[in-house]
Amino acid sequence: MKRSVKKPVKKHEWFEDEGFWDAFAPFMFDETRWALADPEVEHILALTGIQPPAKVLDLCCGVGRHSLAFARRGFQVTGVDITASYLEAARESAEAEKLAIEFAQADARQFVRPGEFALCVNLGASFGYFSDAREDFGLLKRCRENLAPGGALVLETIGKETAARDFVEEEKIARDGWEASARYSIIGEWEKLGNFWKAQKGALVFERSFAIRLYSGTELRALLRKAGFTHIEIYGDLDGRAYDQHATMLVAVAKLR
Repeated sequence: MKRSVKKPVKKHEWFEDEGFWDAFAPFMFDETRWALADPEVEHILALTGIQPPAKVLDLCCGVGRHSLAFARRGFQVTGVDITASYLEAARESAEAEKLAIEFAQADARQFVRPGEFALCVNLGASFGYFSDAREDFGLLKRCRENLAPGGALVLETIGKETAARDFVEEEKIARDGWEASARYSIIGEWEKLGNFWKAQKGALVFERSFAIRLYSGTELRALLRKAGFTHIEIYGDLDGRAYDQHATMLVAVAKLR
């Protein structure tokens, strides 16, 4: 079976800045986020019906929260992320729990294992990062390519509808001597959510501007169908609630039949 990681694309996207992820990791991966991983994986198993020891691909795995949770349940897990420091932390966590997890550093668009996985997950609003919308479609096609017949993709992102409903111009948080803020703006006709993040501790300051492309439930369903998925369900959270006025996230479960 072909196993490869294609040559990395030229670095020019905001998410390829490892310093950004290192600076904001304490705010993104606090104890609350870690505690959510196990119940979220249980929800995913309920939505997909996948059983161990099936192979799971965790795309944009970060520090490995969900990879660890899948591995604890007996799944064969491969976690992929572009940030080396996150993968190092993930490996340390896996070793501490004596879990056999493969972690690979790669751009998710370039990771190729055709037909190998029963489940691919892309969680934590890690979709819509690319400057070119065609790359979003390309990533979905790559997910389909890496799935075995009958496999499923679970994608969790920020829905256009929930972003409009819950929009605030600024959020602030303080932790461990750091002060962080995030300012938001609307780009185009709700095409993207603009972000300006700032973290400061004394004279040390990190700043980053970026934008995340937003999809409505209908738009995401159409894109998944175009990418080759044949059975698509849209939910308002990983717990399987409806994508309605009570939705918290936009979750798609797309299967190959």
